[in-house]
Amino acid sequence: MAPEMIATGTILIVDDNPTNLELLLKNFDQIGFKVLVAKDGFGALKRLQYAKPDLILLDIMMPGMNGIEVCRRLKTDKATQDIPIIFMSALDDITNKIKGFEAGAVDYITKPFQQEEVVARITTHLTLRLLQRHLQTQNEELTRLNNELAERNQELDAFAHTVAHDLKNPVGMIINFAELIAGEVKLPEDTHRQLGLIARAARKMNNIVNELLLMAGMRRTEVEQYPLNMARIVGEARQRLSYMIEEREAELILPADWPVAVGHAPWVEEVWANYLSNGLKYGGQPPRLHLGATAGSDGMVRFWVRDNGPGLSPEQQTRLFVEFTRLNQIKTEGHGLGLSIARRIVEKLGGQVGVESEGIPGQGCTFFFTLPQAPNALHNQ
Repeated sequence: MAPEMIATGTILIVDDNPTNLELLLKNFDQIGFKVLVAKDGFGALKRLQYAKPDLILLDIMMPGMNGIEVCRRLKTDKATQDIPIIFMSALDDITNKIKGFEAGAVDYITKPFQQEEVVARITTHLTLRLLQRHLQTQNEELTRLNNELAERNQELDAFAHTVAHDLKNPVGMIINFAELIAGEVKLPEDTHRQLGLIARAARKMNNIVNELLLMAGMRRTEVEQYPLNMARIVGEARQRLSYMIEEREAELILPADWPVAVGHAPWVEEVWANYLSNGLKYGGQPPRLHLGATAGSDGMVRFWVRDNGPGLSPEQQTRLFVEFTRLNQIKTEGHGLGLSIARRIVEKLGGQVGVESEGIPGQGCTFFFTLPQAPNALHNQ
């Protein structure tokens, strides 16, 4: 494709020497270039008002306006500044060659001309010119697609935010009414159990709504980070999951104090809620979760939840923290969305997430995340 495009390239030759013009015209005609001619600098500028060549061969020494001045004018004009200019100069014309490069030329050809050299240099720069145009076209298309994607992402975020808000109030009403009826109205055992299932499903839906709101806000929000009271944050997450803890008769073992890390409390609470929920679902029977934290020498604090479940194989571990991935497609509960949200949050706060497991039943998994340690901070409780 490139040779065919080069053969149709247009070259403007600017030279006041008839012999040079005749020689160049003869060579280019044999190769297949389209050639335009100007005999001085003023003629070149006038011709360029009506035609835009792919390359300009420009003599340095010309009467009236020399090639250096012509080059400067062309490089200050947006319509012509991208056209490559090759100067034609004598072998000993070092000073003007340097001035030519400073004015914006891409190359030079020495006189007397060597046909092979002239063709090689012109072919090289025409090829570069075509590649630059192709790259510019690709960049423009990429910019257009990026802008279109950004607009669609904004629309998607707005839609998710609106839907989540519209769902939050009715879901909250379902939870409140279910708990009110269960607490104040005497019902048959089966009905009472079904009412509990309704409340449980509504709570799960409420958690999903909260995750949607969080995801909708994360991409467009830059939050202030500050030292965290991790004991309080874990307590809030634990309260959100109190119904799961009670249902599964789970045991949670917490440290006496926590290293102080920097982050954004509502986001970090969501990470803990997802990690704890994950441990309650996939821990042992009953679940036994150890929570802890260690301040590292690298300035990061490593927080973790260790469960007593069956553990994960190396292949299963690679599938975690990815949207909508479920380790067991038969089950209706899965790791995917919650852990992917946790990953996004932690990475946006400057940390990392991960999991460790030997795949040995009873030894479970350790899910961890890191956050920057607060400078000169004491442990909190």
